[in-house]
Amino acid sequence: MKSPSPKEHQRADTLERQRHLKMARSAQAYVRGSTAVFYEWLKSSQGNIPEGPPIWICGDCHVGNLGPVADSKGNVEIEIRDLDQTIIGNPAHDLIRLGVSLAMAARSSDLPGVTTALMLEQMMIGYSESFKPSKKSATAAKKAGKPIRIVLKEALSRKWRHLATERIEDVRPKIPLGRKFWALSKAEHGEIERLFESKNAKLLVSVLRKEASKQKVKVLDAAYWMKGCSSLGRLRYAVLLGIGKRFCLIDIKEAVAAAAPGKNTTGIPRDHAERLVAGARALSPFLGERMTAEKFRGKPVVIRELRPQDLKFEFDRITKEEAVEAAKFLSGIVGRAHARQLTPIQRKKWLSSLNRRRTRLDAPGWLWDCVVELVSAHEAEYLEHCRRYALAQA
Repeated sequence: MKSPSPKEHQRADTLERQRHLKMARSAQAYVRGSTAVFYEWLKSSQGNIPEGPPIWICGDCHVGNLGPVADSKGNVEIEIRDLDQTIIGNPAHDLIRLGVSLAMAARSSDLPGVTTALMLEQMMIGYSESFKPSKKSATAAKKAGKPIRIVLKEALSRKWRHLATERIEDVRPKIPLGRKFWALSKAEHGEIERLFESKNAKLLVSVLRKEASKQKVKVLDAAYWMKGCSSLGRLRYAVLLGIGKRFCLIDIKEAVAAAAPGKNTTGIPRDHAERLVAGARALSPFLGERMTAEKFRGKPVVIRELRPQDLKFEFDRITKEEAVEAAKFLSGIVGRAHARQLTPIQRKKWLSSLNRRRTRLDAPGWLWDCVVELVSAHEAEYLEHCRRYALAQA
């Protein structure tokens, strides 16, 4: 793909085509890019889902949005790593979304339906166990499963050169234009320069790099970034900062309204970027401390530093054992993010609500029913999306 014109209005068609292509590649990819479909279905199923306490939820809790995340000092934990849809809402929505994502991963790996039942069973066990007081770190779990251990080991060993060659294809202070990175207009360049003169941006950089208080921070290069199904069509920029002799790669991303329904509107910032940062700090402290909210030509954006250790899990081909282990471990990550917002009494009450309609397996009936219906709905929507995409290409 050639880099489009820096004229902003000419990017829209390219971005829309790329979004449809990504979502047509697999049913899993379609699930990741179709959050709106998930919440449209939920509207008609509210009576079947337990009503949880109003807390910050991910809102788009699929497998790809979990993974190793580093804090400003380089310590690594496995956390929720994408909070675009975060909102104060029903924590059951995160469990259902994760269950659907795991079920679709099992189907993509040609695993039998029994495996999906076992995954949901272990998912609920992992989530419930995460509510118990424990000094153990999430990353210290020895039974995380091979795919997760591999990604975690890689994250712990990664340095700046790995991030540079992966994201910008070189360790030199230059972002190469091409398939992923596109040229900016003069207006965009000027706005990025202005942005890093703002109080919030300066404060964030000083937190990320201690030397920023003594060294001049320079914008070395910047480009429009075509990345991810959900962000295609929004403002998205990669910025390379120079701080003395060191570099810092920054992601600027437009924040838009969440598809997830909110419950406690008084506690949710009206500015979408501020909402995203607040949700991140509640759910994923390591990630939240590396983010700030700003305005980019009147639109709310989140400024976030990219770290070499930040990786996501991909489950393209997994075994039955790996799938079941991953379900338990990943639900525990989500559980810890939820539990830290609740009092002991609230935790006990919420777990009691979750466990109604138990079957012989440990997954409650309401969760099984939701996942089965949603997998069916997403399969049908995915095929229809592929049909429309094929017709458009003909």
